[in-house]
Amino acid sequence: MAKKPEETNDFSFPGFSDTAQLTPKTAKPHHTGHRDRLRQRFRTAPDALADYELLELLLFRTIARADTKPLAKALLARFGSLAEVLGAPEKLIAEVPGAGASVALDLKIAEAVARRSARSEVMRREVLASWSKVVEYCTAAMAHEPREQFRVLFLDKKNRLIADEVQQQGTVDHTPVYPREVVRRALELSATAVILVHNHPTWP
Repeated sequence: MAKKPEETNDFSFPGFSDTAQLTPKTAKPHHTGHRDRLRQRFRTAPDALADYELLELLLFRTIARADTKPLAKALLARFGSLAEVLGAPEKLIAEVPGAGASVALDLKIAEAVARRSARSEVMRREVLASWSKVVEYCTAAMAHEPREQFRVLFLDKKNRLIADEVQQQGTVDHTPVYPREVVRRALELSATAVILVHNHPTWP
């Protein structure tokens, strides 16, 4: 009598080998595609972006492959606002965990570009015809300087800015002033008015 074959639990499926093993899909980082989406939002409505998102866009240039949102928020938490992040001393920016020297340098470059742009706008328009415009300009130009400055704005007869010059730069709590130098420079520029500006640094 023929022996009955033993039953087994082996099953075969078309397209699968006996030794094939199923492996879980590699998890994608949660920020995959985030950069492209953020860039597109900037192109569509830049004013709608939050401060940390604008800061993220700047950080993209320095940090090639990583989620920059935590660092952007850490910088804002440390310094208080986007303007204060850009205006902070390079050394303090570099000390924020995840930042380092390269990030600090790039942010200071961005600040320099913003200042130059603001100054160019002032040179073309009569924006210093009121006290509020003077305060607005000076805040953008020197509010976050780490040392005391004595700055002079030279104006023409239409209150247009001829020159914005730092006459003296001192320590964190002192800067010398020389009136003769201010008068001499005003005559050289044929300025009809001058505004003297002095700041009080807040950085340690």
